[in-house]
Amino acid sequence: MPYVDGFVIAVPKRNLATYRRISRKAGRIWREHGALEYRECVGDDLAIRFGLPFPRLARLRPGETVVFSWIVYKSRAQRDRINKKVMADPRLKMDKTEMPFDVKRMSWGGFKTIVDL
Repeated sequence: MPYVDGFVIAVPKRNLATYRRISRKAGRIWREHGALEYRECVGDDLAIRFGLPFPRLARLRPGETVVFSWIVYKSRAQRDRINKKVMADPRLKMDKTEMPFDVKRMSWGGFKTIVDL
């Protein structure tokens, strides 16, 4: 079963173009190193009245939106190998002050697939 890294990020709307540019580059690099899928999605229908809505989960501030992302791998072992290569790839080196979002507010985790239809 595939292994998935999932992310929830609060991004200032004024930085979405920059975020998209960086994400497209990052996605190409992840795929080049072996990831099966790379997806970045911006919030569209977030006014949900039940559960924990993404805006609350991401602690959105005025002028921000939610980005929900995931990367798919063949396995956790493959994910670990790919991420090691990606983190060492000089094309992704950035000063933290250049990031178009607050890294400290990013939620991230690795997930085992339990249903794959």
